Amino acid sequence: MSHVQWNAPVIRELGRVDYTSTFEQMQALTAAREADSPDEFWLLEHPPVFTLGQAGLESHLLHATQIPLVHTDRGGQITYHGPGQVVIYMLLDLKRRGMMIKEWVRRIEEAIILTLRDYGLQTERHAGAPGIYIANNGIQTHVGAKIAALGLKVKNGCTYHGLSLNVAMDLSPFLQINPCGYAGLETVDMRAMGVEVTQATQNEVARVLANYLTEQWQTP
Repeated sequence: MSHVQWNAPVIRELGRVDYTSTFEQMQALTAAREADSPDEFWLLEHPPVFTLGQAGLESHLLHATQIPLVHTDRGGQITYHGPGQVVIYMLLDLKRRGMMIKEWVRRIEEAIILTLRDYGLQTERHAGAPGIYIANNGIQTHVGAKIAALGLKVKNGCTYHGLSLNVAMDLSPFLQINPCGYAGLETVDMRAMGVEVTQATQNEVARVLANYLTEQWQTP
């Protein structure tokens, strides 16, 4: 019996873009979707911004800051986006694909795990806390630290928002929040874990991750 081959999402590399305008564009594209609208992955990074999920608590922002706080409609609590972080927004028709959101979240996490494995990093999931964390691979420091976050919105069977993977960024803004609502949660990036990173590396990481996401999307 042959399996349906799902079309690969269109990949758009947007560079560094404002958070609010990008959020509005995702909403507009999702609202305008038709039965044959293509799925899309948007690869980008944002200027410094804190974003708060739909049910998020402002109390998780611990200090007054010059970094803007934007209320958004994704799941999850507060997180930080900034230069040196790969962000991939996934505008997908899950209903057409016949996939439940929990399965897609599992596949997103698997794509991140495979990407970081390619760069020599062992990572793991934590039950009840979506995202990817550094595993105990003999390096005692940073074990259990979060290196990638995800938050999605599903509307009419279609998703938007997505994931962020810390590559080589200023991590200090994470100290101004309870990341993802967890007090004291340590946040790391690939550079802090010993991966040599250049701007070219960041672009490469984004493309490797997009390829793994595509594989996860197309796998029956």
